[in-house]
Amino acid sequence: MASFTASSVSFSAVSCSFKQNKVSSLGKASLSFSGNGSSSRRLPALRFRVSCAAKPETVNKVVEIVRKQLALPNDRDVSGESKFATLGADSLDTVEIVMGLEEEFGISVEEESAQSITTVQDAADLIEKLLEKK
Repeated sequence: MASFTASSVSFSAVSCSFKQNKVSSLGKASLSFSGNGSSSRRLPALRFRVSCAAKPETVNKVVEIVRKQLALPNDRDVSGESKFATLGADSLDTVEIVMGLEEEFGISVEEESAQSITTVQDAADLIEKLLEKK
C-alpha cells in the first residue's frame, strides 16, 4: 500500500505543486501551476492509480501461459511490457489467455477486470491482487 502527503516540482520559471489528502490505491489529487508574472492556475482534481508491480515469478508464469496460448516461438521476446495485441492476440485469444490464467492460479477474473488487461504486467498485477483477496 502506498500513500503520499505532498510533492513539489520546479521547471525553470514554472513551479508545480501537488497536494493530496491520502492515496491508498485510487484517489484524487489536485495540481496547481504558477509561473513568473502569470496568474496561478489550478487544475481540477485528477484521478490516478498507484500500484505495485507483481512478483517476477508471477510475471514469468503469465509469460509462459501467453507463449503457450499464442504458440509463440521461444526466441520471441515477451516481457511484462508486452501487449497482447502486439503479440498477435485477438479478442478470442485474450479470453483464452484469461481462462488459462484462471486455471493456473485458481482464480476467477470478472469480465470487467478481464477487459482491462492489455499487457502481461496488467495480467500479473491483477492475479496478485486477486490472490491477495483469497
